[in-house]
Amino acid sequence: MRIGTRSSPMAVAQAEKVARALRAQGVRTELVKISTSGDKWTGSLAALGGKGAFTRELDAMQVEGEFEIGVHCLKDVPGDVDLPAGLEIGAYCAREDARDAVISLNGRDLDDLRAGSVIGTSSVRRTAQLSRFWPGLKVTPIRGNANSRLSKLDGGGFDALILAVAGLERIGLEHRLTGVIDPGRMIPAVGAGVIVLTIRTHDAGSRELIAGLDDAATRAAATAERAMLRELGGHCHSPIAGHASMVDGAISLTGAVYSLDGAEMMTASATGADAAPVGREVAAALLEQGAGKVIADSAQ
Repeated sequence: MRIGTRSSPMAVAQAEKVARALRAQGVRTELVKISTSGDKWTGSLAALGGKGAFTRELDAMQVEGEFEIGVHCLKDVPGDVDLPAGLEIGAYCAREDARDAVISLNGRDLDDLRAGSVIGTSSVRRTAQLSRFWPGLKVTPIRGNANSRLSKLDGGGFDALILAVAGLERIGLEHRLTGVIDPGRMIPAVGAGVIVLTIRTHDAGSRELIAGLDDAATRAAATAERAMLRELGGHCHSPIAGHASMVDGAISLTGAVYSLDGAEMMTASATGADAAPVGREVAAALLEQGAGKVIADSAQ
């Protein structure tokens, strides 16, 4: 079974985890590693075209039959367009920690950093929330994989970084965590902490092999989050946040849209039995508050 993955250390680590689960079923596996446009590019992802920067080459190779299973961070999979014809998500692996983490040189959390401290992040969602809720801090863009970002922090270029908890855990760097930000203060990205497995639509054999890796609660939560994102017409420049979870057997979703500078914020929540309608309900409430204009403005 050939497993397609980006060649970055974090991506390989998550693909290896999938491979181990398949090998436990007696399946022989081989990793097919691809360096994508997003991995090679050192500038803004928006300048690269943003959408699908980490997935489009993998998708094209999978459609051509160069591997059977694609492994992706769900937050890297464009949410406002369908997968390429011939591909589908065959499994949503059980969600890992969706929260954002603080890594600082002096061991201080965001609330304890001095005014003017330089915070590194590549995410417009994090930038908007930092600007709104921690206005005394200076947010500066940073690109590269987790190890290269940590090297820049250790070199004194930043006072702290914001990175994904799940990503650090996947590559064994959780010991670098200074603190974890409560989702009530910084709402995670849509799909945060979720690994999905793509298959070719007519590949019944691969679908059967990965069926045991699909987690129903994660699938439902991710479906609600991405239904909201799609209804909003979110793009790679959009500071959109959304996090869903199961509460007493129902899907509960909180979503938010921010202006790029964090000055404007719209938020809404909904709970229901069916994931996609919950997502659309939250999106409708956000659009009623003016989220459409904020999203459109962020694309300019």
